[in-house]
Amino acid sequence: MRFGRIAAFCAASVLTGTLAAPALAQSPYDGNWQVVIVTKSGTCEPTASSMLTVADGRITAPGANVSGTIGSGGLVKVSINGAYANGQLNGNAGSGKWNGASAGIPCSGRWEASRQ
Repeated sequence: MRFGRIAAFCAASVLTGTLAAPALAQSPYDGNWQVVIVTKSGTCEPTASSMLTVADGRITAPGANVSGTIGSGGLVKVSINGAYANGQLNGNAGSGKWNGASAGIPCSGRWEASRQ
């Protein structure tokens, strides 16, 4: 289901990486982030949650085809299997919007993230 793959950005499978220490971070947003997504329209799952890793400003999740970045100002841009999300991180929290499809039916909603 595409929404489950959206969860890789906005959520995927639980991340098993190590937490980047703030003193060693290469960008202000490096580390592990808990992401919760909420569907506002469409037939995707109502909510999903997962962990993602940001390293050197790049967003990754194990077992997921995620392509995304976080700029030095906290601007989030990510895509995963035809779904897209964008938003803003500020300090240890952030939020934004996402859109994609489930079984060819458009879905969209919001996401929230917190650094772990």
